[in-house]
Amino acid sequence: MSGKLKRSAVPGKSGSDADLAPGLYVTATPIGNAADITLRALKVLAGCDQVAAEDTRVSAKLLAIHGISKPLTAYNDHNAVRERPKLIAQLRQGARIALISDAGTPLISDPGFKLVREVIAEGLPVHAIPGASAVLTGLALAGLPTDRFFFAGFLPARSGERKTALAELKAIRATLVFFESAQRLAESLADMVEVFGIRTGAVTRELTKLHEEVRRGLLSDLLAHYEKAGAPKGEVTLIVSPPHEVQADMGRIDSALDKALAFMPVRAAVDLVSEMLEAPRKIVYDRALEKKNDG
Repeated sequence: MSGKLKRSAVPGKSGSDADLAPGLYVTATPIGNAADITLRALKVLAGCDQVAAEDTRVSAKLLAIHGISKPLTAYNDHNAVRERPKLIAQLRQGARIALISDAGTPLISDPGFKLVREVIAEGLPVHAIPGASAVLTGLALAGLPTDRFFFAGFLPARSGERKTALAELKAIRATLVFFESAQRLAESLADMVEVFGIRTGAVTRELTKLHEEVRRGLLSDLLAHYEKAGAPKGEVTLIVSPPHEVQADMGRIDSALDKALAFMPVRAAVDLVSEMLEAPRKIVYDRALEKKNDG
């Protein structure tokens, strides 16, 4: 992607409210660290007529941090049907409305999609103000393939429904991204191990915050950790690798290990084979130990 950068006025430096064109501004806000807000987002928040927020209490704190005072209205799952016509009526009159979620980019697991769809249907302008996203931040930290990924949102709370949803995702040849409740994390990992089999993953927690944590490994190892340690604190973004080819390539792994173990110690052989075949080291190591014990 390429293109020329467009200069934009910074709040408090130049420009005025009149610089902001009418329309709905889908505005990304920080996912934890208040400093992760763009100059353009600040301009929109300072120049709009109204802010439609998932939770006005959370949004009021963000605006206060940046010295911005604007009318706030709640727009969420509970009142969207009632509030949507009101917002559209204001947009028809030329209003500038910023749509923000509790954190991150609106429309990602929040009710903003229906508002945007109806605004577009009305022929009214929609502007996207990009910024922080837990999905992209988690992907950047996971160490898993990012060329193709599928955002699956929140899984069902009940195990049976969750397994059904996971079975539908099993064949997707892309990295999977989930939002998950910390209290249900171990249960979801257990169902993933059962449905997905051998896969690697990353549990990313409290992203961009003081206690940010990323734990990587096989899903089975992650499950064992959280079963022992208990539910973590904070918000969780769970990243799961695409299906591993190693399940079909165990024959190649066995053949390579047989040759390497004939003249190399276990760790060196594992390092060589896992790198040569691009197979998860844990799988190769476990197989090497089996061969040594059998021998």
